[in-house]
Amino acid sequence: SSGRVGGSVLQAPLKHHSAAEAEFTVLVRSEEKERKLEELADADNLPAIKAVLAGMKRRYGQTGKAPILVHTSGTAVLMDNAEGKYEGTKYYDDTVPEQFDTLAETQIHRNVDLLVVEADKEGYIKSHIVLPSGIYGIASGPLFDAGIGNRHTIAIPLLIKIGVGRGAAGVINEGLNKCPCVHIDDIADLYVTVYDGALSGRAGHGREGYYFGENGHYSCYDLSKAVAEVLVALGKSKNAEPSPFTKEECEQMPLLLLLGANSLCHANRARALGWNPKYTVEDLFKSVKPEAEAILA
Repeated sequence: SSGRVGGSVLQAPLKHHSAAEAEFTVLVRSEEKERKLEELADADNLPAIKAVLAGMKRRYGQTGKAPILVHTSGTAVLMDNAEGKYEGTKYYDDTVPEQFDTLAETQIHRNVDLLVVEADKEGYIKSHIVLPSGIYGIASGPLFDAGIGNRHTIAIPLLIKIGVGRGAAGVINEGLNKCPCVHIDDIADLYVTVYDGALSGRAGHGREGYYFGENGHYSCYDLSKAVAEVLVALGKSKNAEPSPFTKEECEQMPLLLLLGANSLCHANRARALGWNPKYTVEDLFKSVKPEAEAILA
């Protein structure tokens, strides 16, 4: 995988104790990266997941053994329409499948997730869905050194680049909404934890197989404020306070509105399986300056 999550995740099983006995097939985003990798998808690619499930169903028919699928979704599936105007109160718990049943099929990622869980219900796969939250940190490792993976995440680089362009950090309205976060290395570790659990049979699957990647929550105003202070320190802005994005800015870049939503969750199933994330919300804020320095360089 040539994305930031896929690249980091792929490096982990390559170092796993079972790697010598495994065969890795990877979906990449370009022929150039395929040549470098010699042997990606996104979480909302419906034709891709249908093709994957069709192949797994065929394999089940041939072997009589349900293959394991570890699928990537995301906590964006939990998003509300706060637009930065209020802090949410509903926290989702990955040990409570009934909460997932309340999510509308129109939520981001949800239509694909439902296909995966339905396939598990039909019995021809064992599905495990990992839902990373707001990923931060600059990815590292041999795949990234080779130019195959994207080192940067989404939210912080986006705020930095737009802040540089407009001369001030931005925020969606008051920025009162809260979001979960996870370091890129911790989310890679979660995939290994789920992988090990799936192989041993300890990991829940299907409706009992959702795994949030979360280690704390931050207010979006606080993140924008951190970006504002870094831009001032680096001489790219004179305003240490973020200013609200205008209606026109949001219309030109709809992705900005995602930064105004609440998506609240607790990774209890993941932790019960043995996941032990090391990085905290404090590390999220500390990551802004090196991220900005890398982007500006």
